[in-house]
Amino acid sequence: MVHNERESLVGSITALAEQVAASMGMEVVLVEIKGGGRSVVRVYIDQAGGVSVDDCERFSKRFSVLLDVEDCVPFSYVLEVSSPGLDRPLVREADFQRFTGKQVKVRTGQPLQGQRNFRGRILGASGGNIRLELSPGQQVEMALSQIERANLVVEIQATRNGSLR
Repeated sequence: MVHNERESLVGSITALAEQVAASMGMEVVLVEIKGGGRSVVRVYIDQAGGVSVDDCERFSKRFSVLLDVEDCVPFSYVLEVSSPGLDRPLVREADFQRFTGKQVKVRTGQPLQGQRNFRGRILGASGGNIRLELSPGQQVEMALSQIERANLVVEIQATRNGSLR
């Protein structure tokens, strides 16, 4: 499948997934198509308070029926539905706004300032751009369209008594 065809298919599947998610009070975080012969259509969903296994199962059943009715996937596939996890993907500007102040790993499609991989704290997002603080006093701004992949970084902190939170 050509890149543009894949992008178009992901867009179509995302639109259908968003219909189902909205009817269930959920949001679609990301839709991916992976693999070749027996492809995987992966949908990450979320909602206030998080997503349980039962939530994923309910969404999967409803969404699977809609995919079958619409018949928009022109190959055999396995549908996977899951929560975005602790290392949640960030896709839209609103995702970066929601997680301002959090650590993120970003990979750009083309080098920016001589590199493609960045790790830093999200300072903000607006006008199609995001700003990261890579280290104290060192910031970078990039267009959302330049980002190939972005994920939250799991931050684990020890409390005074040594337990993790």
